[in-house]
Amino acid sequence: MESEQLFHRGYYRNSYNSITSASSDEELLDGAGVIMDFQTSEDDNLLDGDTAVGTHYTMTNGGSINSSTHLLDLLDEPIPGVGTYDDFHTIDWVREKCKDRERHRRINSKKKESAWEMTKSLYDAWSGWLVVTLTGLASGALAGLIDIAADWMTDLKEGICLSALWYNHEQCCWGSNETTFEERDKCPQWKTWAELIIGQAEGPGSYIMNYIMYIFWALSFAFLAVSLVKVFAPYACGSGIPEIKTILSGFIIRGYLGKWTLMIKTITLVLAVASGLSLGKEGPLVHVACCCGNIFSYLFPKYSTNEAKKREVSYYFPLKTLWRSFFAALVAAFVLRSINPFGNSRLVLFYVEYHTPWYLFELFPFILLGVFGGLWGAFFIRANIAWCRRRKSTKFGKYPVLEVIIVAAITAVIAFPNPYTRLNTSELIKELFTDCGPLESSSLCDYRNDMNASKIVDDIPDRPAGIGVYSAIWQLCLALIFKIIMTVFTFGIKVPSGLFIPSMAIGAIAGRIVGIAVEQLAYYHHDWFIFKEWCEVGADCITPGLYAMVGAAACLGGVTRMTVSLVVIVFELTGGLEYIVPLMAAVMTSKWVGDAFGREGIYEAHIRLNGYPFLDAKEEFTHTTLAADVMRPRRNDPPLAVLTQDNMTVDDIENMINETSYNGFPVIMSKESQRLVGFALRRDLTIAIESARKKQEGIVGSSRVCFAQHTPSLPAESPRPLKLRSILDMSPFTVTDHTPMEIVVDIFRKLGLRQCLVTHNGRLLGIITKKDILRHMAQTANQDPASIMFN
Repeated sequence: MESEQLFHRGYYRNSYNSITSASSDEELLDGAGVIMDFQTSEDDNLLDGDTAVGTHYTMTNGGSINSSTHLLDLLDEPIPGVGTYDDFHTIDWVREKCKDRERHRRINSKKKESAWEMTKSLYDAWSGWLVVTLTGLASGALAGLIDIAADWMTDLKEGICLSALWYNHEQCCWGSNETTFEERDKCPQWKTWAELIIGQAEGPGSYIMNYIMYIFWALSFAFLAVSLVKVFAPYACGSGIPEIKTILSGFIIRGYLGKWTLMIKTITLVLAVASGLSLGKEGPLVHVACCCGNIFSYLFPKYSTNEAKKREVSYYFPLKTLWRSFFAALVAAFVLRSINPFGNSRLVLFYVEYHTPWYLFELFPFILLGVFGGLWGAFFIRANIAWCRRRKSTKFGKYPVLEVIIVAAITAVIAFPNPYTRLNTSELIKELFTDCGPLESSSLCDYRNDMNASKIVDDIPDRPAGIGVYSAIWQLCLALIFKIIMTVFTFGIKVPSGLFIPSMAIGAIAGRIVGIAVEQLAYYHHDWFIFKEWCEVGADCITPGLYAMVGAAACLGGVTRMTVSLVVIVFELTGGLEYIVPLMAAVMTSKWVGDAFGREGIYEAHIRLNGYPFLDAKEEFTHTTLAADVMRPRRNDPPLAVLTQDNMTVDDIENMINETSYNGFPVIMSKESQRLVGFALRRDLTIAIESARKKQEGIVGSSRVCFAQHTPSLPAESPRPLKLRSILDMSPFTVTDHTPMEIVVDIFRKLGLRQCLVTHNGRLLGIITKKDILRHMAQTANQDPASIMFN
């Protein structure tokens, strides 16, 4: 029963006002408290009953980790709030996993007692599948609705469908019998704003009116999006992926995955995409899906009371989580297929169907596109981080609404004259990916046809480019410059903004230009030795759309530094499974070129810019420092703030809490022995003391606080002692002062520790927190250690 009370705790936010002054995971040391004396003899024995049954300490040199059979002592009475975490703090993975194991053992031991307990056991076992099912349903539905709404609002900038106001431009003309092959997007049901306002469909007046309405709608959508974010859900801005990675690593950001964030991000994502800003919706959709999963997890006690269970994919990916993720993706795909947001009965956004295989010589231009992608990624990361840092350090960052309006205005003014920048970015990529067939009317397919051709076939031979192709190339070059510049300034503004689609658009533009150049080179110089063996006169040798697809993958890889997962993503978006070699060649080249300028991807760079306490598992630590070189206190620092197990009063502990801002305090046996007993969290101490004063009689400021198993003998006139052994972590992770930092860093990464105590021959010397490690890694990389601070 005691163990059941321990692990049956809920979280009551702001139940105690006194804990709100606690800071984030900072150094757990201060000048206040007990002054530790490191000159005692080494033959002090462990005292009386302090090593109680159930706790086993193994103090050794050489970097071994000390452990215990029990994580926490058992509570006589559950205290609401104990074992939970403040905002902007890191969870204790070990304690959370122990709580989950105890819950699982308790359920298994009771399931044979009655049919009700068996039902509860089955419900607990299936709760994981229920969560991912609900998450998949909600994610798929929201993704479909966002796609449909964004397409409709994007077309709203150009006109409206009079026959059905909820139809976009394409849907409006589906049922029309008055469309022509050359002008398939024009039908009487669709009216531009110039036709509605001034009654003109052509001419300068019509162009100017459409221009003005385009800018008006773009600014209106952008202003509404940033206003909703600022007023209702500030966490709804940006991509969300850097914060999601940090949260999965164990960091608490209350409200980031809440219902308000979900609702506002869903609405403002549609508005931001429709405004025409150089951003995408794929990154924010990850945030939306995580919000769904977090909200549904609160319906099941298995997840609502355990922070580690919500994050079981962060440091490892167990097989059951893999199957559940697959099942969630299956459910989401089923819902998306039922909604059919793309209108083509396909699940992929940019479905491609090429009829020409690629040839070995084409690996050379594919690799060149990979080089371009790596250079673009390195440039974008440096330029965007420099601009975001400037935004943080200047007054410009204090006016997010004005910044969004300015960026949206510049984007709309420059984008409208160019048909390729006026297009929705997803539609632009789709057009660039499409191979030129007999039914294509795009300027990119304006080739000079062979008049002797007698029939329409799928494999149209390479032909000389016409005036429309050359005009399209110049427009694409201007669009490429425009996209590169505007994406740098757009990513990071205070609206939902993804990076996948803009990066793919830049790569697709560059790839299509290169593809057309290679195609024309092969047509006019088919007798060159590089073409002679495989490209005959009149053959369909080069597919420019394939180059666009490879360029898109290369540029996205240059920005995110993804490899295998990126190729899979491109497969999902295009369905082009047979082009794995060109894609892998371009993506790997892009990563190698980008890594030559810096190994960080854009999301890792933003994590570092914001000072999130995140240890990247891919980052290597090769320095030969020891734990003693990193631990605090340092030589000139104040001594460590510690608690003693049985000779401090309630007033002493409250004074230490009020005079410091640290997250917890090591507990030692006495000032003389300095033997480590355990670790007490600041939040748990505050909550336990306030709860004891409200519920227990005789607890006053002079009451002795006892962390030992047995209360020491006190004079008869002494006030009632307060036993707090129940909130003590009896097995804090410890290393010796000679442990190499390479091992310490691996321990923090793989176990998700928030702090680690440093001992020498069993005596406490200092403490290492996650931020100490981040500062040390920054210092060894010749960076400013003070920049490793959450902001």
